[in-house]
Amino acid sequence: MSKQQNYDVLIIGSGGAGLSLALKLADHYQIAVLSKFAMTEGSTFYAQGGISAVLDSQETSIESHIQDTILSGAGLCDPEIVRMTVEYGKKSIDFLHQQGMEFTERQNKKGEAELHLNQEGGHSERRIVHHADATGKALSLSLIEKAQQHPNITLLEHHNAIDLITANKLGIKQQRVLGAYVLDTQTKQIKTITANIVAIATGGANKVYLYTTNPQISTGDGIALAWRAGCRIANMEFMQFHPTCLYHPDGHSFLISEAVRGEGGKLILPDGYAFMHRYDPRAELAPRDVVARAIDHEIKKRGIDCVYLDISHKPADFIKQHFPSIYRQCLELNIDITKVPIPVVPAAHYTCGGVMTDEFARTDIPGLYALGEVAHTGLHGANRMASNSLLECLVFAERAKEDILQQDLAQTLPEVPEWDESKVIESEEDVMIAQNWDELRRFMWNYVGIVRTTQRLERAARRLEILKTEIAEYYHHYRINSDLLELRNLVIVADLIIQSALTRKESRGLHYTLDYPELDKSQDAKNTILIRKKKPK
Repeated sequence: MSKQQNYDVLIIGSGGAGLSLALKLADHYQIAVLSKFAMTEGSTFYAQGGISAVLDSQETSIESHIQDTILSGAGLCDPEIVRMTVEYGKKSIDFLHQQGMEFTERQNKKGEAELHLNQEGGHSERRIVHHADATGKALSLSLIEKAQQHPNITLLEHHNAIDLITANKLGIKQQRVLGAYVLDTQTKQIKTITANIVAIATGGANKVYLYTTNPQISTGDGIALAWRAGCRIANMEFMQFHPTCLYHPDGHSFLISEAVRGEGGKLILPDGYAFMHRYDPRAELAPRDVVARAIDHEIKKRGIDCVYLDISHKPADFIKQHFPSIYRQCLELNIDITKVPIPVVPAAHYTCGGVMTDEFARTDIPGLYALGEVAHTGLHGANRMASNSLLECLVFAERAKEDILQQDLAQTLPEVPEWDESKVIESEEDVMIAQNWDELRRFMWNYVGIVRTTQRLERAARRLEILKTEIAEYYHHYRINSDLLELRNLVIVADLIIQSALTRKESRGLHYTLDYPELDKSQDAKNTILIRKKKPK
């Protein structure tokens, strides 16, 4: 049985982008925020490094941040979007201060307290504002606390969006978003939630790969929702693999922050040889795509399980002070990083492409916004620079707020039909979901990973067609659950990644193919833009 709820603004996703937008709008509108699982299960909560932001007004520092971002983006960043994002940096940090977030400080030469700034891969200066090595956790907890206290914000945990409701789907010619059908995963009830404004802030899609630093929720839901609704999707071939994820035989993997290399950590082989200088003059501070490919090459060439990240040459107190979470988590696995190097491998980490938006986070559908990792804004280009992601969340929440406050949200929405479950039955074959989920992630890792070939991509495409058919049949015959929704979305995301990768006949940024190993300098760099073909009536 369906139940209808009405709000001014529906925000799908409860990470840094979604909660920031909710708090910025809550004094003006009734807001609903959906969280697929618990509020603390998003990628923001697990972000370690920090937020890149120029906090002074020096033009040289702003220009330096812009140029570092554009250089990392390998020719595909939108310069105007990069400049706007960088210039909003201080305002974004001020907003977090207002929400009660605390940052790591140090004493300057005058004995005064000031923010401690880290340096990470791709950055030519120290500009990473952080909270020890758990910045995302501090950010999430401060925003969640503020959102829980605001009377105009309704937080709906364990609610998974099934599909967007749009005017076209109801036979109304003038397209706009009207809300979403949502599964309450605890009561199994499907709700109809209507809103004049819908914002997608669901994070990335890295669960499409077998090995990832991301939490369980990163299944590309928002990208798939927007694609099915008719939005353009861009640059999905650029999936960022973080160079350093803990390698452990018992599968206890987690991210080892970029900041470890920023503070002097060295990547070494099992015999202690530091190898990064052979791949890039910036060595450990090279952009993530360079470092990840270098590690991948060394592992495959030598037939080893992993390489090592060594920070043990630094004083023990320094390590414990700067990386308390990493130190504690590794120690639980009998790895004392003050004495021994950390075994690491690359893992899928960040989705640089996504739903196409403009400078106000607006998508192709009126009333529908996308912000955070789910969106393609033009900031990251072909490779995201470290710690620009949380900045992007905050900046585009501000930009979306500016635009939404100009909208007339008093208009009456058309009547929306309830979700129809009259023709589906309970499944007794959930093993198929688990089998397809595992198969998808394995062939995406093997064929569409850090290094690609046309043959591997075509093989993945053939496998995917079979899965698409099986999952579509399952979806239409059986009552839905969260696992099925995620698998349905992951298949769409995998298809978009493969299509995009086959389209790009060069190696650029995060997309590296052995068939076209060089940058195509014969023409201007172009984004890969995919448009869904309408089914014939």
